[in-house]
Amino acid sequence: MAAQDAGAVAGAVAGAVAGAVAGTECGRSVRIMALAAHPDDIEFMMAGTMLLLGQAGCDLHYMNLANGSCGSTEHDAETTARLRDGEARAAAQALGATFYPPLVDDLAIYYEPRLLAQVASVVREVAPDMLLLPSPQDYMEDHQNTARLGVTAAFCRGMPNFPVQPPCAPIANDIVVYHAQPYGHRDMLNRLVRPDLLVDIGAVLDQKTAALGMHASQRRWLDESQGLDSYLQTMVDLAAEMGALAQGIRYAEGWRYHNPLGLCAPDSDPLRALLRERVVPSSSGC
Repeated sequence: MAAQDAGAVAGAVAGAVAGAVAGTECGRSVRIMALAAHPDDIEFMMAGTMLLLGQAGCDLHYMNLANGSCGSTEHDAETTARLRDGEARAAAQALGATFYPPLVDDLAIYYEPRLLAQVASVVREVAPDMLLLPSPQDYMEDHQNTARLGVTAAFCRGMPNFPVQPPCAPIANDIVVYHAQPYGHRDMLNRLVRPDLLVDIGAVLDQKTAALGMHASQRRWLDESQGLDSYLQTMVDLAAEMGALAQGIRYAEGWRYHNPLGLCAPDSDPLRALLRERVVPSSSGC
């Protein structure tokens, strides 16, 4: 990588931050891509932040890698996937986001070349300035593998010798990667995962809840097995657990900042620049 003049770098970073505050980058809206594993994952762990970014003028993009085919004990896989596709499309519309169709069945998200080439193609198509991913530590490997695929897709965005499918030209823009909290805020060994940053989502909690409620098949399935309204209440409880990590916040989503090497300038933090006072450090990030 060619060395750049320190003053030019500083100027570029300052310009990017100024643009982020206004919700624009190089004369266009800042592009935000949320990439998750299954229908309803975005709504559980990311949607509040997305709604706030949308209000800040950002261009939102929404993708689940898996089609939700295993999310029913009532319907076969094909029927379940079709139902959940409709629900996910409705939720994306409620969030004001562009929808991208899933690529594989549930439990088929593997870190392997074919799927990586497909994910990388979508990332090049979207050319996001910010990529929101699941936690790299989670109870479920679909979630972990989605995080790995997303990071590598961003890392190889500008590599002409990495073929993607369908073909899409390499891109040159920086991509800042943030990881959401794992579901339940615990990793695969049931250890608490603490975020670096908290986004106060109290102002959009009702909209986040409404978007999650679009996943009616999951709400019915989990409510029948776990009690009345447990599906929506679980999301609210998870947001309250994050809110308790900072004074004066009732509901929050937690985020961790991915190592910027190969992705963006070392001091890029558009989430904080865009949402400003709504972003606070966790009282005990690790």
